[in-house]
Amino acid sequence: MNRKHSAVPRNNVRLIGAVLALASGAAVADTVYVTLEKDDAVAVVDGATGTRTRSAKIGKRPRGILLAKDGKSLYVAASDSNTIQVVDADTLKVTGTLPSGEDPETFAMDPEGKFLYVSNEDDNRVTVIDIAARKAVKEIPVGVEPEGIAVSPDGRWVVSSSETTNMVHWIDRSKLEVVDNTLVDPRPRAVAFTADSKQLWVSSEIAGTVTVIDTETRQPVKTIPFKIAGVTQEKIQPVGLRIDPERRYAYVALGPANRVAVIDAQKLEVKDYLLVGQRVWNLEFSPDFKRLYTTNGLSNDLSIVDLGSHKVTKSVAVGNDPWGAAVRP
Repeated sequence: MNRKHSAVPRNNVRLIGAVLALASGAAVADTVYVTLEKDDAVAVVDGATGTRTRSAKIGKRPRGILLAKDGKSLYVAASDSNTIQVVDADTLKVTGTLPSGEDPETFAMDPEGKFLYVSNEDDNRVTVIDIAARKAVKEIPVGVEPEGIAVSPDGRWVVSSSETTNMVHWIDRSKLEVVDNTLVDPRPRAVAFTADSKQLWVSSEIAGTVTVIDTETRQPVKTIPFKIAGVTQEKIQPVGLRIDPERRYAYVALGPANRVAVIDAQKLEVKDYLLVGQRVWNLEFSPDFKRLYTTNGLSNDLSIVDLGSHKVTKSVAVGNDPWGAAVRP
């Protein structure tokens, strides 16, 4: 046998292993990065085993976090450092900063990975950052206290929600200016587009609702309320939300209610409530969409939800005041 031709390239071995793991239902490895507000740090968790592996100090009061398109860097909103830090995803070393404006908290990336759109609550603006040039290219006036922000997968829209104005503002990406507004329930926090860009979902913290908006008309389709047996209504405070790519289910973090709502995203009806950690704030999918990770700010842990069974399988202590999460394959 010719040994030169019998060897399997290392990359192919990894690919074959991943395919076999998927076919067998085995957990596929991924890395979860969690921002810790009170520790000024990022914690790292192995998603497949549910093990915290390490942490590293970064800027002051880190909150929003995103993975770069190439998977090599993390972008982290260091709110009290008034910047977005660029962090090496392998070493957790800060390699640079981006000019975010004061007190950055949440931000979104365009589909190509070239621009960041940052909510500046104190200035009532959205700052547009050219990532490669590491400079702000525009500031867009929006409503009072902008919070949630998202870019539509088709690249047409940037949407900003303003907590005090109780609106979502539709920013045309080609013009970088607000061209429409939609009134929603009090204190909108997070916004998320469906994968086909046809719907925008908005969580309203004080109202305890989620509003589903038709993207074409920019008008509400339905407002979904939440009611949990044994939990007072004022504790039901929707914040983070995620929708799977097939639009089968949407998942909403309900804050002090310590639950994640499971919504049938076709019927727009609540199907279940999953008990997670205390004050669940944000959530993120695993790359294969088989797990959901939730950051629980008061219990200082990360809950892992199996999306096949909709059961919480593990809670992982990560550090003080976990806020945001990003996942790398």
